[in-house]
Amino acid sequence: MADIVRHDPFTSLRQTMDRLFDDSFFRTPGRLFDEGTLPVDISETDSDLVVRASVPGFEKDEIDVNVNDGVLSIKGQHTEEHEEKGERYYRRERSYGAVSRRIALPGIVADADVDAELKGGVLTLRIPLPEKAKPKQIEIKATD
Repeated sequence: MADIVRHDPFTSLRQTMDRLFDDSFFRTPGRLFDEGTLPVDISETDSDLVVRASVPGFEKDEIDVNVNDGVLSIKGQHTEEHEEKGERYYRRERSYGAVSRRIALPGIVADADVDAELKGGVLTLRIPLPEKAKPKQIEIKATD
């Protein structure tokens, strides 16, 4: 006798939506848009693009920040070398951790100096925005 399999209509819808958003139509050609699992907030002030990343438990020397060709890269790697005597571990998951994120920055941001601050497990990056272009008066030359 055949097994009865219950059909879940939401599973096929979910799979279809996943395929749709994985389609290259939604990606920027030739550019990495977003990669990694590090949670970030990105906002803009009058003078800076501000990126805040959650990196609890990481020290500043365990984090690498790089801006190159319009792509912001944040990498963190944490290792714990000490071992407690007299304890037997059933599970040990906190001794090592690595996070990373690569984000294509908006075209208005150049590869500029980035101000970085680590406070309370939050890495805050401030990337200066270029001054807005001002209109230029064009001089007209008269020829006789």
